[in-house]
Amino acid sequence: MTPPGGEVRWLVTGASGQLGSELVAALRSESADVDVTAAGRAELDVAGPGVTDALRGWAAGAGGRRLVVLNAAAWTDVDGAESDPAGASAANTHGPARLAAGCAELGATLVHVSTDYVFPGAVPLGDPAGARPYEVDDPIGPATVYGATKAAGEREVRAALEEHYIVRTAWLYGAVGNNFVKTIAALRHRRDTLDVVADQRGCPTWAAELAGGLIELARSGAPHGTYHFAGAGEATWYDLARAVYEEVGADPDRIHPCDSAQFPRPARRPAYSVLSGRSWATAGMRPPSDWRDALRSAFQVSRSSFDTPI
Repeated sequence: MTPPGGEVRWLVTGASGQLGSELVAALRSESADVDVTAAGRAELDVAGPGVTDALRGWAAGAGGRRLVVLNAAAWTDVDGAESDPAGASAANTHGPARLAAGCAELGATLVHVSTDYVFPGAVPLGDPAGARPYEVDDPIGPATVYGATKAAGEREVRAALEEHYIVRTAWLYGAVGNNFVKTIAALRHRRDTLDVVADQRGCPTWAAELAGGLIELARSGAPHGTYHFAGAGEATWYDLARAVYEEVGADPDRIHPCDSAQFPRPARRPAYSVLSGRSWATAGMRPPSDWRDALRSAFQVSRSSFDTPI
């Protein structure tokens, strides 16, 4: 079991991003004694060749404490990956492989974040009512370059390191960076109405809550392997947009439903990518909040960050 608190030396990669910043904040809020290194891309580029040397240097000062790497570094531009698969692979496949190899050498634990996009995302017979949430052991089959690079990253981690946790999540939003929630909140000032797709269904997930879950998992002593953590329940982008309008006091009827054909993108979005939380519950950890409750909490905690023109 991973020792708690000051007996752990934490390294957060991608520390300046949406999830990484929440991981750092959550750890530092616990106690002044928590040993956490926040490594943004400038401090540790997981796509570069110096990962193992950097990990060795970080581990040298651990003083016998347990080493835990929380990997929040990733290429997240789903459409951009279609035109630059090499760039996406460098961050999403080769980066995790280097981290896993370094952790194996140093006896460290790696918590690696993956995505619902590793699954095909098709709706059985075109009927959402016939779909069921994806379990961790369901066959994968990514339909995009982004999903393929993340699936390959999972395989690299499993092959290189026994002491790993892979956590798939979905539809992430947070106070740092750009995301769907911020965009919808801002667009109410510029457009009288918005058309938002209503034929894609998934699990909106608050980055702050995911961060807490990842830290809990690293300390839990749960079996190493693959888990799902995403906002409980399910929603369409249309549902989420209406909920955002409710949080900012705008009329949700200004949001109109449409289908994906009206917004063609380079990368095909999953029609259904709801993640089952069974693996998380079976491990005995706190379940994620219902996605709607989490969105309300996000605005209560960071309203100014979510309701800022972008």
